[in-house]
Amino acid sequence: MNLVKSKQRVVDHGEVFTPSWMVEAMLDLVKDESERIDSRVLEPACGSGNFLVHVLRRKLVTVERKFGKSDFEKKHFALLALMCIYGIELLDDNIAECRENMLEIFAEYLGIEETDDLYQAGVHVLSHNLVHGDALTMHTCDTRVPITFAEWGSLGKGKFMRRDFRLDRLTHLSSFEREDSLFSQLGKHEVFAPVKTYPPMTVADLAVAARTDTVKGQE
Repeated sequence: MNLVKSKQRVVDHGEVFTPSWMVEAMLDLVKDESERIDSRVLEPACGSGNFLVHVLRRKLVTVERKFGKSDFEKKHFALLALMCIYGIELLDDNIAECRENMLEIFAEYLGIEETDDLYQAGVHVLSHNLVHGDALTMHTCDTRVPITFAEWGSLGKGKFMRRDFRLDRLTHLSSFEREDSLFSQLGKHEVFAPVKTYPPMTVADLAVAARTDTVKGQE
């Protein structure tokens, strides 16, 4: 793999890609978390997904080990694994490539095509989890609004929950937890409220949302 796309990109953005062997070695330092299906991973400069694709592969190995004998559970938890991976990237071509790489791994594992609802559900999830933005300013690059991430969760029986949180507020969590903080006696739920909460969603609901997004993007 070429670790540099162009010298100018290195000068302008410090863009250098991490080799696979080094990614694996780093993930081994947090092996249990990198393999847990519902552990949440955020890469603030994800590039084309060098770290995130390895995390997804590890999570899918766990899915296969735990739920490989049940087609329904395999699909459900593979989608949950995808839902728990997040990235931010400054360069638009990189974030597009990252989404494609993640979706390819997801679809190949499940053996699904673009017309499948589960594939489209993956498209919708990645459109929210992998953001074209600036991790330093915590704003999107296109609309210049605060980055908001969807917190997805499994409700069982093929249903998922979604709550949206602003990244800039979540990063202040450590200051609220300090013993000398004015807010140290408050519960997290009292300080960090979601900006939006959605009704339970099925794979079919997520697929419809993805196709609606596509239509809007073409208008």
